[in-house]
Parts: sequence; C-alpha cells; structure tokens
Amino acid sequence: MLRLSQSRWARIGLPALAVVCAVAAALALSFPALSNWYAARAQRALAAQIDDPTVAGQPAAAAGGEGHALGRIVIAAIGLDMVMVQGIGAGDLAEGPGHYPATAMPCTAGDAAVAGHRTTFLHPFYDLNELVPGDLIKVTTPPASCTYVVSGIPFAVAPGDTAVVAPTPGQWILTLTTCTPRGSARQRLVVKAVMVPSSLRPAPSSVAGNAA
Repeated sequence: MLRLSQSRWARIGLPALAVVCAVAAALALSFPALSNWYAARAQRALAAQIDDPTVAGQPAAAAGGEGHALGRIVIAAIGLDMVMVQGIGAGDLAEGPGHYPATAMPCTAGDAAVAGHRTTFLHPFYDLNELVPGDLIKVTTPPASCTYVVSGIPFAVAPGDTAVVAPTPGQWILTLTTCTPRGSARQRLVVKAVMVPSSLRPAPSSVAGNAA
C-alpha cells in the first residue's frame, strides 16, 4: 500500500504541485504590472473627478468620502504628479497617494499626512528617500492650492509610530509616509515639509489642469 501511495503521489501529486507553483510564480511576477495597470486606470477616473467643475471651490472633505479624489500632489524633484485620494486603506492606496482621514486637510492649518506605495500601484513614493531640504511639494485641492518646502532629511520610524502624524496646532505642515526599505514594510519612511505662506491661494476651476 505504501508503494502504491507513493506511486500515485509521483504520478498525480507532484505534477499538480508543479502546476500550482508555476501559477503562483507567474502571478507573483505579473503582480507589479497588474498593479500598475489598475492604478493607472484608477488615476484616469480620479482625474475626471477633480476636473468636475461642480466640485471646484467645495471644501475638500465634501468632495467625497474615502476612496474619492482629494486633489493633486506634484513633487518635481522625484517626478511625481498624481491624484490623491481620501483614505489610507489598501483599496485607497491602490488608486493613488492617500490622505490620512484623521489629519488636517492639505493647504490648511495643522499636519496634513499622506501615505503612498513604494514599489507597486505606480509606486508614487518610490524615490521619497531622495528628497532633500528645499525641495518643493505642490498640492492642489478643490478649494485651494499651496506649496510646501521639505524641511528635513527623510527618516525612518516603526510602523506603529503615530506621533509623526500627530496634530500640530498653529503650524502648516505636510507629512509624507511610505514603507522602507523598498519591498519591505519593516519601517516607515517619513518626510516633513512646511507650507510656504505666500503660496496659499484659492484653486482655479480645474485642479486637474493646474499641476504644472
């Protein structure tokens, strides 16, 4: 009986296992491309949302709940120009950089925090580690646009360190977070920036076309 069982395993089990392993490997190899395709498709839909003239001038929170377009973030130093969404859930970040709902809205007083993927879903924050003090971050939302200037070198914290996105009453700060090192969620990479006061102004009627 033992030999019969071993024979059946050799004839059926091993080939089946090989197929399963091959499929798993193919899926793993194709995931980055599939995630980029999904995010690019989502970005087109989100751009249409923020280009909607009925949204212009509304408070950003009123433009939609989690998963909806919040505005656009542009960081020329790392070639980033993407639509942000409200929320930091897996589904939200699969579509673009996501705003921490419990933090201040961008271009308002407080600490506006935004998270983004490092290696998948168009990897918006892939080169976040390359930002240096003085680099500019432009944010445009339905009610306003503003520019932040990076105020310090990127630094790493534990994933559960929420102090980096804690409220900052009386200050105008933007915090960007992503996983580090690349391909690992062992830590969070953090970049802090301070708003340039003279840059704050009402947004034009179309935030999608104001990212230059």
